[in-house]
Amino acid sequence: MAWDTERTRRLLLEAAVLEFAERGPDGARVNAIATRAGINKERIYQYFGDKRGLFEAVLTDQLEQLAAASPLTADTAGDLAEYAGHVFDFHRTHPKFLRLMYWEGLQPQEGRLPAESARASHYADKVAALAAAQQAGTLPDEVAPGYLLYAVAALAAWWFAAPQVVRMILGPDTDDPDALRAALVSLVRRLEVRD
Repeated sequence: MAWDTERTRRLLLEAAVLEFAERGPDGARVNAIATRAGINKERIYQYFGDKRGLFEAVLTDQLEQLAAASPLTADTAGDLAEYAGHVFDFHRTHPKFLRLMYWEGLQPQEGRLPAESARASHYADKVAALAAAQQAGTLPDEVAPGYLLYAVAALAAWWFAAPQVVRMILGPDTDDPDALRAALVSLVRRLEVRD
């Protein structure tokens, strides 16, 4: 029987998301990841090189999923509120993603981040799309496009980054994620309005 390499790789990535989100790259154990995946741990070394390579692959995979779930192009940049809604939806359905990003941020920065060049290019494309929308007049230009992208991404993520703070500020309103999404979209929609 032929070995399903892609399925094995996917199972390892999914198990690694859970292990790394819980314990970070230093605390995660290769044995635990392999056990969660139901795969021999030697496959981790075969496909990813080592635990650090697996962590980098997990981050890259998760970031690619976020990019696919929340496209922002020159054609869609004028609807920044809908982009914020897509980012919110991604965090809602991928609750471990922000923990992975925190763990990455807590690591000593020895050289470049995983796929840093590709990630920076991806963000540059989004900033360029916002700049084009501002030049076309579909978005106001009072806020530089890079700051605008960062602010919207932060707004969309904060609900999940610090739910305890959201709960203390908003109280029972936090029990309805659809209402939170609607509030976020409404707030960002105000950033789209030209005076």
